[in-house]
Amino acid sequence: MAAAGDQRPLSEVQFLTVAEVASVMRVSKMTVYRLVHSGHLPAIRVGRSFRVPENAVHEYLRDSYVGVESA
Repeated sequence: MAAAGDQRPLSEVQFLTVAEVASVMRVSKMTVYRLVHSGHLPAIRVGRSFRVPENAVHEYLRDSYVGVESA
C-alpha cells in the first residue's frame, strides 16, 4: 500500500502531526485541517488525530509553487 502516490511501503513513510505540518508550511493548524478535509492534503486518521505523510506535504508545496517572472 502506498501513500500520496509514493511507492514506498507504509512502514517507511514518515508521518507528521497537524502541528508539525503547520510549522513546515508556516500556516495555522486550522489551515492544515481545511486542506485535509477538502482533500488537497492526504492524511490518515489515528484515533481523533490526523497524520500526514511528509512527502505529501512537500509534494503539495511543490505543486502549489507560483514562480515570479522577471520583466
